[in-house]
Amino acid sequence: MSARRALPAFAGYGIELEYAIVDAQSLDVRPIARALLDQRAAGEPAARVPPGLDWSNELVAHVVELKNAAPVPDLDALVHSFQTEIARANRALAAHCARLMPSGMHPWMNPHTEAVLWNGDEHGIYEAYDRLFDCRRHGWANLQSMHINLPFADEAQFVRLHGAVRLVLPLLPALAASSPIARAGATGCADYRLECYRTNASRFPAIAGSIIPETVSSSAEYRQRVLAPMYEQIAPHDPEGILRHEWLNSRGAIARFDRNALEIRLADTQECPRMDLAIAEATIAVTRALYDRAPLPMQAVTTDSLVAVFQDCVRHGEHAVVRDVAYMRALGVSGWRRSAAQVWRALIDEVNGIRGQPGWWQPYVLAILEQGTLARRILRAVDGEFTRDRLREVYRRLCDCLADGATFELDVDRDDSTLRVHSGAAQR
Repeated sequence: MSARRALPAFAGYGIELEYAIVDAQSLDVRPIARALLDQRAAGEPAARVPPGLDWSNELVAHVVELKNAAPVPDLDALVHSFQTEIARANRALAAHCARLMPSGMHPWMNPHTEAVLWNGDEHGIYEAYDRLFDCRRHGWANLQSMHINLPFADEAQFVRLHGAVRLVLPLLPALAASSPIARAGATGCADYRLECYRTNASRFPAIAGSIIPETVSSSAEYRQRVLAPMYEQIAPHDPEGILRHEWLNSRGAIARFDRNALEIRLADTQECPRMDLAIAEATIAVTRALYDRAPLPMQAVTTDSLVAVFQDCVRHGEHAVVRDVAYMRALGVSGWRRSAAQVWRALIDEVNGIRGQPGWWQPYVLAILEQGTLARRILRAVDGEFTRDRLREVYRRLCDCLADGATFELDVDRDDSTLRVHSGAAQR
């Protein structure tokens, strides 16, 4: 998605998935990302598994990221590749008595005492982040997310895409929340990762803004309204300009002009890649329906209104109630008081009307809307028993789901048949 070979909007996609490395028995975090990445580099290159996938490090040494090396036009094709790479990573980690754990946060990690920053940062970026923000906190050291990269080829596509994405962002926690537990207890939020994330850079408010991006009518206005203020705020504390890059922006979707893409950051990691990619497909399909609509509805809703919906979805997930009439009208959804799950169903119905037939992802997304986000299903499995043994049992099943490519306590009807997909791990 570079400027030299910019793809048109919706011509290809990039997905990034983050996972925690944990001890195979205790499930405590293990800061051994370097050992995994070195072992992967010494083996068969990931690029030989079509479509090519890459592993990389993150801020802390117990988290790794898996992503497709080049944009792909069909996310369904990535499911097998992601699952294959996860299996290979788990085999490599087994030699260290470790494995990968999914979900948006580790449920009992203490970042103050357990976080180990990545020590191979040759440019000093992570050290600069830690110096300015104290990264040994939830929202920095304890989070795993999916990033969805959408391309744009020119100025007009950027503005239109940014406006459409802005409308979808508030609803994402209602579909993708998977972080209801932290410090070995209930947090009161379906998506506690985002609750921490939205304030992790509060020392410099311009960096994250209100999480929901401001409206813009051009890339120049974006640079003026979004990028320039955060560079100005941070300048006295970053005299060498180490962090003066567009990736410093911590909004829920950020413009990556360096690769002509818009990067969506508000989805928690799910129990297996198929569920991540199903959520990504739903996000893309709804965004495209809004992008193609004329006249454009993008400027009709204030940022404050979108933030209010977003914060309700962070707290209540799919059970959040959407009351904003202007927002509903902009989405093309009738009514004035609907649950976030009902709004998603209405948006998916519209996508079906445009496409003429459901996509592969729809049974999985509809199952989430009917049976609960992963956050809801985790809490049901814990059933109020926040002992370490109980949490370890539930999250071991989540690790099994990731290893097996299975859903967690979710029944999925596919193609209107009687076939049910059950998590074998969830039944053990």
